[in-house]
Amino acid sequence: MDVQGEDQAGRQSRFGFPYRPRGPFRIIVSRLALAFALILLGTAVVYLGRSGYRDSTGHPLGLLTSFYYSAVTLTTIGYGDVVPASDSARIVNTLVITPLRLGFLLVLVGTTISALTERTRAEWREQTWRGKVRNHTVVVGYGTKGRAAVATLRARGTEPREIVVVDAAASAVGEANRHGLVGIVGDGTRSDVLARAELGKAGHVLIATASDDTAVLAALTARRMNASAVITASVARAENVALLREGGADNVITSSETAGHLLGVASLSPSVGTVLEELLSAGLGLEVAERSPEPDEVGRDPRQIAESVLAVVRDGRPLRYSDPRIGAVRADDRLVIARETPASHRRRPGHEGKG
Repeated sequence: MDVQGEDQAGRQSRFGFPYRPRGPFRIIVSRLALAFALILLGTAVVYLGRSGYRDSTGHPLGLLTSFYYSAVTLTTIGYGDVVPASDSARIVNTLVITPLRLGFLLVLVGTTISALTERTRAEWREQTWRGKVRNHTVVVGYGTKGRAAVATLRARGTEPREIVVVDAAASAVGEANRHGLVGIVGDGTRSDVLARAELGKAGHVLIATASDDTAVLAALTARRMNASAVITASVARAENVALLREGGADNVITSSETAGHLLGVASLSPSVGTVLEELLSAGLGLEVAERSPEPDEVGRDPRQIAESVLAVVRDGRPLRYSDPRIGAVRADDRLVIARETPASHRRRPGHEGKG
């Protein structure tokens, strides 16, 4: 095993936390404005006490000279041509101008201080997050499929703090951060990267990588690290489904064939295509959900239940609604139903596609 390569890959993986982006121009302008405000405050203080200052030219201090003195003093240049002469002016310089000078310097070196403390702050946030995260969902790959999966999770009520994104592209992780998600820049097939996502404590793993071979490696690694998590993977080719299942995936979605099938159905029957789109898309009006039976539903035939029952999950196995083995609904069954999307989960206009 290449230990040096492992260490290098571990160092290259980076954590990313949710943030509100601020452009560098905005940051610079805000700091310059604060520095200028401190100079103006110093100018006002000196001008109000101008009788206690002495100018080497012998002229009384005016507003311009007060501004000049404040600028050269706060920037620590201090030519010495204007000096506090009275006791009151010296007290004001000690109690007011000196703190302003320190504040001015802190503003100017704020970028450097921020850079020095950023690593410590990031490590503290990461350790805090690690101590709290449990039973979360790890999404490997934040491309089109990964973003759609996350959008569906959030539309169904999953909180952003319960989702962790792993992607090799820093831009993809940055987008996930802007949507309120924790993200890790790194190879989702490597155990050291997935360990940073606390995959060992995850309840679900969604593999939405761009290539099938990467999905197989990610599933193998994830299953080796977590024997109990529910792993769902997406592949482009149906011939790779068996490899994913052998690698530890519980559910495998064949994206290309499924999309092609839906296209064919929609072309032959547009109404059926519309219904299927609503069922498969988050927040459009219809949804497929899984729930426990209500007390008054236990012992009844699935066809007697108000909501449309598509399948009954019994002992971990889904049975289609027409399967004669279902019989009466049991208390420990799970019902897969088609229902109206709850109002709280409806997609609002203008929010399509947002994670």
